[in-house]
Amino acid sequence: MSILNSVRDFFTPAKPLPAGALHFQPPEDDEIPYRLHLRMHGDGNSLLVVNAATVLHLNPTATEYAYHFIKGTPLDETAKRVAKRYRVKEAQALEDFQIFSDRIETLVHTEDLDPVSYLGFERVTPHSGGLTAPLRLDCALTYNLPEGISADDAPTKRVDRELATAEWTSILDKAWGVGIPHVTFTGGEPTLREDLPELIAYAEAKGMVSGLLSDGLKLADATYFNTLLQTGLDHLLFILHPENEKSWAALDVILPEDLHTTVHLTINDENAKDVEQIIERLSNLEINALSLSGTPAHDEILQLAQEQAANKGLSLTWDLPVPYSANHPVALETTEEHVPEGAGKIWLYVEPDGDVLPMQGMADQILGNFLRDDWSDIWKN
Repeated sequence: MSILNSVRDFFTPAKPLPAGALHFQPPEDDEIPYRLHLRMHGDGNSLLVVNAATVLHLNPTATEYAYHFIKGTPLDETAKRVAKRYRVKEAQALEDFQIFSDRIETLVHTEDLDPVSYLGFERVTPHSGGLTAPLRLDCALTYNLPEGISADDAPTKRVDRELATAEWTSILDKAWGVGIPHVTFTGGEPTLREDLPELIAYAEAKGMVSGLLSDGLKLADATYFNTLLQTGLDHLLFILHPENEKSWAALDVILPEDLHTTVHLTINDENAKDVEQIIERLSNLEINALSLSGTPAHDEILQLAQEQAANKGLSLTWDLPVPYSANHPVALETTEEHVPEGAGKIWLYVEPDGDVLPMQGMADQILGNFLRDDWSDIWKN
């Protein structure tokens, strides 16, 4: 019987690691801060999310290596475990783990690196994967807008209240619990919420990657901006109003700081004729990245703007949410014929009262309420 069991054990595939999520942040004194989020599916495969930006689909063996990389298991111990589980030589397992570790280190410490061409990882669009939760949650803290902007530009008619701080922290707890690694705070204008620094700090303490979507005018106040930086804010999507010199002045305050800042420009009737000069000015400021959008009527100008930005060496970013503004870009850009592929899959949108939408502007498709409903019901919807 013992011989039979040994033979059966030899031919039985290794039992995959259980479903779950692991997170990693290096010590504060690390040269380059980064975050890893490993979401294991239970069938051996997994998703490894690097800085909430690069998504790697891992097979069972790579999942094992990622697991031990995050756990900090010593090289020799990892090699012994993998060799035993997958019946390979320890030397081979050690070499493979070292290669995996080196590739991850390269990925997190090298800016704008393409993992397909350089690291040998298979990078698959996350839209095609069987996700159990989105990779990003866009939280509209308020639909209030800065003074001088009409309230008609925000969809306040259906939302009758704003969640309290404790309610938002419970949503962050729930999001983290189901494996969502990335949260962005939007609106309206989220800097109008006094508890914004507290909420960013709460997300940071949990290990989430935190982003802010703002017109940035309040960030021109160095004291307030420093407060947000101290909370652990990871990135900013700055909504540029090119006709307003205060908007450019705010960029002058923000860009010298160590905060990844993407500038968003919505091309509209008012600025279409000046787009070339606007992009030229942005390129001179050496911004981290540029996000462009526009109405269908400006498709040709949008295409030219993309080409100009690429020629200037500006990194173009897509699939970012856009706060409501005087231009109301979501209403302009979202139609039944054009809904981004990742909406309701890669990201979800939470309104100020906790209702969940596939994306901003799709108020006719309420998937549930993040406070009241079970996550499984929201995701199923």
